Amino acid sequence: MDLADIVILHYSSAPVVGGVESVMRTQAGLFLEAGCRVSVVAGNGEKDALPGGAEFIRLPELDSQHPRVARISRELEQGRVPEDFDYLAAELEGTLRPILSAGDLLIVHNIFTKHFNLPLTAALSRLLDQNQIRRCVAWCHDFTWTSPHSRAKVHPGYPWDLLRTFRPDVTYVTVSQARQNELAGLFGCRPEQIRVIYNGVDPQQLLGISAAGMDLIDRLGLWDSDLNLLMPVRVTQAKNIELAIGTAAVLIEKGIRPKMVITGPPDPHDEQSTAYFNSLHAQREKAGVEQEVSFVFELEGNASQPFLVDMPLVGDLYRVSDALFMPSHREGFGMPILEAGLAGIPAFSSDQVPAAKEIGGEDVILFPSESGPQEVAALILDWLEHSREQHLRRRVRQRLRWKSIFQHEILKLLEGDPP
Repeated sequence: MDLADIVILHYSSAPVVGGVESVMRTQAGLFLEAGCRVSVVAGNGEKDALPGGAEFIRLPELDSQHPRVARISRELEQGRVPEDFDYLAAELEGTLRPILSAGDLLIVHNIFTKHFNLPLTAALSRLLDQNQIRRCVAWCHDFTWTSPHSRAKVHPGYPWDLLRTFRPDVTYVTVSQARQNELAGLFGCRPEQIRVIYNGVDPQQLLGISAAGMDLIDRLGLWDSDLNLLMPVRVTQAKNIELAIGTAAVLIEKGIRPKMVITGPPDPHDEQSTAYFNSLHAQREKAGVEQEVSFVFELEGNASQPFLVDMPLVGDLYRVSDALFMPSHREGFGMPILEAGLAGIPAFSSDQVPAAKEIGGEDVILFPSESGPQEVAALILDWLEHSREQHLRRRVRQRLRWKSIFQHEILKLLEGDPP
């Protein structure tokens, strides 16, 4: 993507606490990561609270709580347009013109649909009329005209009608289909003329994943899969990894895109272990699951310097895994069963794992160690079909991470694609 200048504008910005301010901060970070220049323009906020590299331009009269703005707003709420309304609108128009005319994309949060600073709404409308804004996106979280709590604060006529007027030179974004329909009704336009871009989630922040963990998860491709199965074991014959490979192949046949992650290495000093690993490589290639079954220690591509994971990294993998998979022929105990229990994910285990039988009991999905891939895959598919939590987890992981939303939806705003 070519370098672009992005301006994000609102009444206030971080560290002010609010849903809109949080979305703005996230958007600023995503555009910066994409190589854009980003300026946040607000009446209240601090540069240090924004992602590194973002510029902060503080214009006090953008703040809805600024004394001038608050006084004008009180009169407007009573249905009176104060004499200095146009003076403030003209001041804001002049102040904003050089800032906004230099940008490639202006994202305005709520100002075109909320009444908190109508002189600012008027100033932006005038700049649009003068073609001083190259591309404008109105991110509409809330609407005064349809709100039962604030509908009485707006009145027919100028400037209140600005908040219910559709402009063809503005791209409107709402955060849900319900809001899309509501805004279309207010504007008298077709819902299809308004984009829906859902809010997203940052898994690193929410789940407490380390930077090293995020890098490992990205390299393993665990965000876009349908099912992440974790095997925190070494590569030995006792672990029955061939069953994992066969199960992954069956899941693919059934229309599921799995990721099977084996965290441990083979023993480089044990010829049997090395021979077993080589046989797994051949089986993986024959089954066509090279991308679905991953040995973490291979990630560096150097057998003499394997990629070794410590317990904190394993913990990061548990946070993004959908289930533990432990098909072992034999175990003395089976510590991963306890780890899965603490991580809150299901455990699929052979009946040769003492911890699964003696501690997990009916809370572990057990199968005989001599089971074939078809039988084990059937157990997994049955769980997948009936687990609503897993359905939601997969949907959010694949489509509602902020990075995914940015790549598939927000970048289109910069490219000028129609809704």
